[in-house]
Amino acid sequence: MATTMNVAISPELKAHVDREIAAGRYASSSEYVRDLIRKDQRARAEERLAELVREGLESPVEAEDRGFWRKRRENLRRTIAKRSL
Repeated sequence: MATTMNVAISPELKAHVDREIAAGRYASSSEYVRDLIRKDQRARAEERLAELVREGLESPVEAEDRGFWRKRRENLRRTIAKRSL
């Protein structure tokens, strides 16, 4: 179920949104804002992924035993699950 959110913006920002709609890029100001939020969410997810990759590359090399990798996968899954809530 969608909820309503009221946002105060400057006349310049409103004009920009109106131009985007007039250009046919968006059907409404709500669609424009939703797209911005989705892009921000995607950017945050990409930042987190880069952080995890960097962490993995910088981590010390561990012995390749099944228990180690199972625990690493479980920890990663828990971290991802917490972030997606």
